[in-house]
Amino acid sequence: MPKEKEFVKEITPQSEDFSRWYIDVIRKADLMDYAPVRGCIVFKPDGYELWEACQRELDQRFKATGHRNAYFPLFIPESFFEKEKEHVEGFNPELPWVTEAGGEKLEERLAVRPTSETIIGHMYAQWIQSYRDLPVLINQWANVVRWEKRTLPFLRTSEFLWQEGHTAHATEDEARAETMQMLDVYTDFVEKVLAIPVYRGQKTPLEKFAGAVDTYSIEAMMKDGKALQAGTSHYLGQNFSRSFNIQFLDRDNTLKFAYTTSWGMSTRILGALIMVHGDDRGLVLPPRIAPTQVVVIPIGPQKERERVVGHARDLHRRLVAAGLRVRIDDREDFSPGWKFNEYEMRGIPVRLELGPRDLDAAQVVLVRRDTGEKIPVPEGELFNRLPALLDEIQANLYQMALAFRQANEHVAESFDQLTDIIQNQRGFVLAGWCGDDACEKAVKEACGATSRNIPFDPPTRLDHCVVCGKPAAHSVWFAKSY
Repeated sequence: MPKEKEFVKEITPQSEDFSRWYIDVIRKADLMDYAPVRGCIVFKPDGYELWEACQRELDQRFKATGHRNAYFPLFIPESFFEKEKEHVEGFNPELPWVTEAGGEKLEERLAVRPTSETIIGHMYAQWIQSYRDLPVLINQWANVVRWEKRTLPFLRTSEFLWQEGHTAHATEDEARAETMQMLDVYTDFVEKVLAIPVYRGQKTPLEKFAGAVDTYSIEAMMKDGKALQAGTSHYLGQNFSRSFNIQFLDRDNTLKFAYTTSWGMSTRILGALIMVHGDDRGLVLPPRIAPTQVVVIPIGPQKERERVVGHARDLHRRLVAAGLRVRIDDREDFSPGWKFNEYEMRGIPVRLELGPRDLDAAQVVLVRRDTGEKIPVPEGELFNRLPALLDEIQANLYQMALAFRQANEHVAESFDQLTDIIQNQRGFVLAGWCGDDACEKAVKEACGATSRNIPFDPPTRLDHCVVCGKPAAHSVWFAKSY
């Protein structure tokens, strides 16, 4: 085994067992730990910093589009769910209930929040009286609970963190425009910040959000070829406003029901980040989301330590002052080789090495996490070269993910071809679909793949249903998913 591979022997190769690789990486990178409650995890600082970075990026985008943050209760009365039957049926298997409090049985059970459409609908009915009160554009950063039978850290846990936007509008056109705007916001964030290419499209009726008129999603391909739903935006029409009596007096002096939307992205996006970019050496973090973009590591013999470390600390201060997210590791009790491996495994985009020879040559050595390339850079050019390099790494990670996705996209003209690809290859399969729920269910029963979405811009349009052979209403992406 090559020497450089010995450092990562505790990480299972992706080709050997992708699921095991995923668990190995998140544990070795110290992102989380298992909680004593089934299906729950503890976010350790390195993991939570990634979520904080996502929050910052998303929050500024939400506020730029006129949304404000608020907070609603964790507990929701059972009667609220009864008002929207389709909604409660969709969530009922996952709902945990509070039946006692303070030593007494409650008169009405309280659900622990799986999502907040019902309680927010109740409050909007109190707040909205006139067209002058609209639109209401609110986002909530919160935790939710869905009692999952099968769990996987970040991707599917009994409790997880997310944001959920909830808006109310005077017209259908405004609400539909909001729905698409927020899908665009998610797309911009995931592609430009997380460097993950996504398929944008509409969910089929079977896969849409419980209680929605239309659901739209962005879907990402993981390195094992499986799909992960990265974000959703729902047009709710007047379903919830009628259930919760969200009415307003319009300009024409008539009482009307508001049109509402909801949209969300959760900490499962961290799972996508890990599985799209990670490799057999560990995490690979895009510079725009990485809590630490550069790690400075002084190297060299003990007799040169004072000179090298002093200069490294000065460089660290100047880089931080220049607006870069930089840390320095000048600990004496860890070897440079151990540090190189550790920060590669943690996915830091650039390692800056500085030794006595570099000082003498007035240079530093930059090492890219994405390619492993070592780049000597004159110190006088560092403050221009380093930001440019971070941009190059960001763009390269997106292009590598896009190339992988394109190499694992398939088109199926027949049912046998579709099931064969799903069972024996990896990736997404585009197939024609007539629009009948029975045909969609037949695919899942045959090979375990679900419809991901009806893409807005499919690479090709298929003319017949892959199951029944009738004319296709849509071309649909199918894939196994997390």
